[in-house]
Amino acid sequence: MTRRPMRLAATVLVAGLLFGVGANALPATAQADEASDLQAKVEQTSKDYNAATRHLKDVQADIDANQQRLDDLNAKMPELKREAASSINSSYKLSQSSNGLIDMLLSAENFNDLISAMNYLDIIAGKNYQAIDRLVEAREQAQETQDKLAAQKTEAQTAQAKAEDAMNDAIAARKEAQQRAAKELAAQKAEAQKAVEDAEKAEKDGQTTFKTESGNTATISTPQAQQKSDTGASSGGSQKQDNPAPSTPNTGAVTWSARDKFVKKWSGRIDAYLAGSPMAGHGKTFAEAAYDNGVDPRFSPAIANVESSKGLYCFKPHNAWGWGSSGWGDWDSAIRDHVAGLASGYGYTVSVSVAKKYCPPNWQFWYSAVLSNMNSI
Repeated sequence: MTRRPMRLAATVLVAGLLFGVGANALPATAQADEASDLQAKVEQTSKDYNAATRHLKDVQADIDANQQRLDDLNAKMPELKREAASSINSSYKLSQSSNGLIDMLLSAENFNDLISAMNYLDIIAGKNYQAIDRLVEAREQAQETQDKLAAQKTEAQTAQAKAEDAMNDAIAARKEAQQRAAKELAAQKAEAQKAVEDAEKAEKDGQTTFKTESGNTATISTPQAQQKSDTGASSGGSQKQDNPAPSTPNTGAVTWSARDKFVKKWSGRIDAYLAGSPMAGHGKTFAEAAYDNGVDPRFSPAIANVESSKGLYCFKPHNAWGWGSSGWGDWDSAIRDHVAGLASGYGYTVSVSVAKKYCPPNWQFWYSAVLSNMNSI
């Protein structure tokens, strides 16, 4: 049996029926609608932010081009001024020697000589006028370019403000999705803890692998306990004590910020995680897709390791996630589609309800393995 992406509304409807607790819990249909609306908001804020930043870059490119043109014109201006001044001086001298010019024309021995003399004078006058025209034209172009620059800089300020507003909206929507996921994880904590304990017991019993929904063999792994410093020893020394192993993902590990900053941070971390694998070097694609769809950037890479050892054993071309029933022609397209599918059909991050949907036969082991891998990114 293969998995196909479903709308998040349906996922949350099931989750609400299974895990909704408390007298104030919303009806499942209301929760589904809210989740669907929130995902639509996340996707729209991403489109708005990307459009605003592209427009700002286009405006800045126009500013840079016109500034370069203005700089070139200003660099040529001294030479044009010298040429124009020389031409004006030559024209003045010609006008002052008008009697001599008339004598030169009258002294022509024949009509052809007369025409040649007149052409000569016309060429001289034309060159003088051309130098003056070049200066005037350059000044007009410089003024026109300066006016364009002023208008473009005003537009850039407006575009910058829109980009910042869009960025703030995008961050707010992603934080809202993050907070919603944290509440859902809290409601599933007991069952999540049981899943991790089942995986730990299987490891102790010597079981090292399990079958995924796609039929691949995955390695059982459990989240590692985190260490902290404890200075409570009577000797005043420092000892290391383990915190309990986490049973749910730490949603606070992801800080939503401006897209470029977010992508730069998570690209490096994911690239380090994927180093030496067939998916090596695609950390940026994972990070961009995670931001654009508002999901935990660790989610898809972790599933790729559980399902296919980071793309080493794909059941379909470039399908590292045991997902759907087809493959892709390249990693970038596959990554973007999978992350989008997680956002629309599964949720913000790994959870008990996601595990039961993604890998029904061995969801406890799948949940524990994905969580363990996410913690290592």
